[in-house]
Amino acid sequence: MRVAVVTGPGEVDLREEPTPVAGPDEVVVQVGATGLCTMERRLYLGIKKIYPVAPGHEVAGRVTEVGQAVAGLPGAPQVGDTVTVDLLTRCGVCTSCRRGRSALCKQPQGGELSDGTLSFGAGLADYVRVKAKQAYGTGPAPIEHAAMGEPLACVAHSLRLGGLRAADRVAIVGAGYMGRLHLALARHDGARCGLVDLSPDRLAEGLAAGAAWAASPEKAIEQGGKQDLVFVTAGAPGVLEAALEMCDDGGTVVLYGAFPKGVGATVSPDDLHHHELTLLGAYSQEPEDWQRAAALIASGRIGEDLDALVTARFALDEVGKALDLAANTPVYRVLVG
Repeated sequence: MRVAVVTGPGEVDLREEPTPVAGPDEVVVQVGATGLCTMERRLYLGIKKIYPVAPGHEVAGRVTEVGQAVAGLPGAPQVGDTVTVDLLTRCGVCTSCRRGRSALCKQPQGGELSDGTLSFGAGLADYVRVKAKQAYGTGPAPIEHAAMGEPLACVAHSLRLGGLRAADRVAIVGAGYMGRLHLALARHDGARCGLVDLSPDRLAEGLAAGAAWAASPEKAIEQGGKQDLVFVTAGAPGVLEAALEMCDDGGTVVLYGAFPKGVGATVSPDDLHHHELTLLGAYSQEPEDWQRAAALIASGRIGEDLDALVTARFALDEVGKALDLAANTPVYRVLVG
């Protein structure tokens, strides 16, 4: 089978790799679509210099083989099912996993191809192999929607940790792909949501997607008022302080997006205390978040939201063009497969 390997900045090869065979508790999935996220963008641009590497972790496809231990097992994916795939290697035994916080698994992530090349998912390929428990059915949903299972699970994790409740007032800082997924899922849960971004185009697109209000950072409080929850999906200097300023008493700031290394912030402990403000981080996803994301995809309830986030789709043999577009052009999601 073919698998894409990034060998340097702006360089990607399609290599031959043995087609995987399912172990007793595994399934083999023929990849239908893989999303290109920030990781692929940084590898292709040379921001993250880890070469050679086989990336691609936002994967969906059709099950083609099922291990004997799970064949016919009620609830397990079966041949022909469309699934979205969790490619994290959760160890299950470290302190984080034992506490139910497997998003923070202490076992180093990643694997290797047959020639020793580092794998960060290796989902830009014809096939992937995964534990059956980490393949989640998405029913009749389009494969483009199923390929958004991983980022949508991350957003479900963010909203769960933030304690989102129906009728909450929510501000989402950053109107890119992850901000729009926060908007879709929070609105589905009954929240009143606004978007904060520097791009007038993305603010306008967010309003068209159902945001109650949209504003530049300096006008966010004027436009949206005080908030119960502020999700930061785009980290930058000064954003944390601005997010806390947007919070009403008892409010919560969720730091979802990564910040540049070395960026600090000035936070008033007295304000946190007297106004009962909560500041927390949300990283990756966990099995219960996958279950919610897959069920929501299968239901079709946010299908229009997901359709609007597909910027382009390329075949696997055009992976170089796909990476170039995703790395050098403002996009929501570019899919390969």
